Amino acid sequence: MLQVSFIRKNREKILSGLEKRKFDKKHLIDEILNLDKSKKKIQYEINKISENENKISKKISHIIGDENGKKFQIKSLKEESISLKKKKKNLHIQLKNLIQDLEKKLYQIPNIPDKIVKKNLEKDDFIFQEEAHHSIKIEKALPHWELAKKFQLFDLSIGTKICGSGFPVYIGRGAKLQRSLIQYFLDKNIRASYKEYSFPYLINERSAYSTGQIPDKEGQMYLIEKDNFYLIPTGEIPLMNCYRNNLLNYRDLPIKATTYTSCFRREAGSYGSKGRGLNRLHQFEKVEIVQVTTSDTSFYYLEEMILHVQNILKSLELPFRLIRLMGKDLGFASAITYDFEVYSMAQKKWLEVSSISNCTNFQSNRLNLRYKTITGKMELCHTLNGSALALPRIMAALLENHQTVNQINIPKVLVPYTGFDNIK
Repeated sequence: MLQVSFIRKNREKILSGLEKRKFDKKHLIDEILNLDKSKKKIQYEINKISENENKISKKISHIIGDENGKKFQIKSLKEESISLKKKKKNLHIQLKNLIQDLEKKLYQIPNIPDKIVKKNLEKDDFIFQEEAHHSIKIEKALPHWELAKKFQLFDLSIGTKICGSGFPVYIGRGAKLQRSLIQYFLDKNIRASYKEYSFPYLINERSAYSTGQIPDKEGQMYLIEKDNFYLIPTGEIPLMNCYRNNLLNYRDLPIKATTYTSCFRREAGSYGSKGRGLNRLHQFEKVEIVQVTTSDTSFYYLEEMILHVQNILKSLELPFRLIRLMGKDLGFASAITYDFEVYSMAQKKWLEVSSISNCTNFQSNRLNLRYKTITGKMELCHTLNGSALALPRIMAALLENHQTVNQINIPKVLVPYTGFDNIK
């Protein structure tokens, strides 16, 4: 959430940033500023009334202490005090309603894109592209959903029977391969000093507000209405909420954490070929990494996270590329995001497998997550998150890019986890 003080000082900068996002509610900025002015005016009136109440209290004490004090003077002052209390109570009600209205509008404003983020995708937003020299190429590559049938790796129809479309059931070596990938990703993250957490898959409304999923993505989350819990759409939410309402020391930063979770999203996206197989699901597995940093080091650690994910993709022998997202494609809380995409040989298209974002102090303002600087000053932390990695499309790319006519070869780094080096 943006701070009102920041909006007050940077109105034009914010409007320009929202234009990059193609955000259609820019009028909220001036509404927020007007509400802030009204809030200050009411607060001023409340303070003046408090001053007058103190003066009356002192007068009454002085009169009571004076033997010649007159009762009618005390009565008049008490009546005036009662009148001021009523007025102040009404002002407090107005202030409370105004603050609620102000917060509702603030919650609707996304983070402001970093200055390097463009309004439209440009050539220099394609950071790099890397081929996988070890991938085996065949003339008629099968898409992963046909490979799944051929080698009995997963079955979407069973998931549909049990629950509904968009819920795959992994079978045999398909299940083992996914479990191996999850463990491999966690091991890589832990070796890179990320502390592992294991979480419930349910979150409360406060947690979703704190990371920016509500109100922006509320319609995409599964809600358990009877208990007012949401199924998590990403492991980022419980990870970041571990640090809600914390005051850290700059010596404790950065904090690095990782988790494996299932993720649940109501909107599985487009249909047809784009949504076939594992491309878009309502439930999928993901290993997440986050960092909490100081305000002046977050972009350094963003680069570190990018290199970390890059190394994992290299080890899987997959062709991939890195793209800096344009403004309109940024997540609600993100100031800058880089996407890793792997190439699907059979589908002839790029598949997003990781988004790595710097949310600057946007989430930490909602989380009330601060740190004490070397000078003792309190500042909001910066928060970063990234997928390391999302499983379904990695599975799809592995199956498609490592297939031969009669088998699917397993990348060398995974063999100690799977216990087999190919699927026949």
